Amino acid sequence: MTRISVIAVSPLDNSSWRYNVEIFENDGSGSKTIHQITLDKDYYMDLTDKGRIVPEEFVKKSFEFLLDRESRDSILRQFDIAQITDFFPEYEKEIKKALGLS
Repeated sequence: MTRISVIAVSPLDNSSWRYNVEIFENDGSGSKTIHQITLDKDYYMDLTDKGRIVPEEFVKKSFEFLLDRESRDSILRQFDIAQITDFFPEYEKEIKKALGLS
């Protein structure tokens, strides 16, 4: 079992946000991974029906999507959310479903 924490960081510019995502193991070990994420505002708006879901929830659901497919240690430590489709072409369709937007 894991817990995901999404922490907003200063924006890169006017068109993208940055987040630190921490994935904790709930097994008492204190084990965690930290990921630095960027999110393009236009990409976010396209996938969330013009922002119907807050960005932090979108990022968290994106990590839940990844954790359903790979271990937390396999997830890149730094990436842009749009890169998920490079590894999982079904991401955009599945994230809309997970957010209740399809």
